[in-house]
Amino acid sequence: MSSVQIPTTTLPTGAKIPVFGFGTYKVTHKVYETVSHALALGYRHIDTAQMYGNEAEVGRAIADSGIARNELFLTSKLDNGNHDPKDARTSFAHTLADLRTDYVDLFLIHWPLPSLYGGDVTLPWPVLEEFYAQGQARAIGLSNYSIPHIEKVLKIAKITPHVLQVEAHPFFPNNEVRAFARAHGMTTQAWSPLARGRAAHDPQLSRIAASIGKSSAQVALRWALERGDVVFPKSVTPRRQAENLDVFSFQLSHSDRARIDALDEGEKGRTGSHPDTMNRL
Repeated sequence: MSSVQIPTTTLPTGAKIPVFGFGTYKVTHKVYETVSHALALGYRHIDTAQMYGNEAEVGRAIADSGIARNELFLTSKLDNGNHDPKDARTSFAHTLADLRTDYVDLFLIHWPLPSLYGGDVTLPWPVLEEFYAQGQARAIGLSNYSIPHIEKVLKIAKITPHVLQVEAHPFFPNNEVRAFARAHGMTTQAWSPLARGRAAHDPQLSRIAASIGKSSAQVALRWALERGDVVFPKSVTPRRQAENLDVFSFQLSHSDRARIDALDEGEKGRTGSHPDTMNRL
C-alpha cells in the first residue's frame, strides 16, 4: 500500500472527499487491472460514469480490493440518454448493481444537453434529489454545466448542487464558471487536469518542472490542487499512476503559479466538447 496520505476537503453535505482521485474515462481495456493497481497504490477516490461503460469492472475491482466501502469515495454520472426521470431511475439502479454498492458518494448529471429534451437542462435534477433523499447518492451535482445552465437548475432546485465538475487545466482554467459555482457553495472538480496529455509536453511547465525536480504533469496537478480543485487524472500505466500521486511533497512558488496562470488560452484551450453544443445520446 502507498504511504501517501491524500488530503480531503469538505463537501457542502459535510462529507469528506479526497482531493486527488483516479479517473476512468476511456479506460475500457484491462479496467479491472488498472483500477486494482490504483487502489493498491493508495487511491481512494474513483471517478466513473455510465457513459464510460466500465462500471461493472470498476465495481469488481473495488469488491476484490478488500478495502472497506466507507474508506472509498465513488463517483458516477448519468448518461446522456437517461435524462427522462424513468430512465434516470432505471439506469441508476443498474449503476449501483454494477458497482456492487448500495450507494455512491457522488452522482452527477454528465452533460446539460441544451439542444435535446426540449432544451430542459434541469430535467433529471429532481430525480437526483430523490437519490440524495433516499441515501443512495450521498452528494449530487452537475458536470459540464455552464453558468446559464446552472442558473436554470438553481431556479428549480430544492437542493443546491453540491459539486460542479468541469474541464479545467492551465490552458483552459475555466475561472468564471468555477468562481460562480463556488459562490453558490459548490465544490469544484477539474476533469482533464493534464489537458489530455498536453501538459506533459508544454515548454513552460517543463521549465518549471526541471527547476524543482518534478515532472510537467506533477506541476500541472499541483497547480490545480493549490487553486482548490479536486482532481482525478487517468493513467493505465502503473508508473504514471504512482508519479501522478506524488504531488504532496512540494509546493509551487508564487512566481511559478503566475507563470502557469499565464498559459490561459481561453476558449481556444478547451480540449473537450462545449456544453452548449454537446448533443450526443
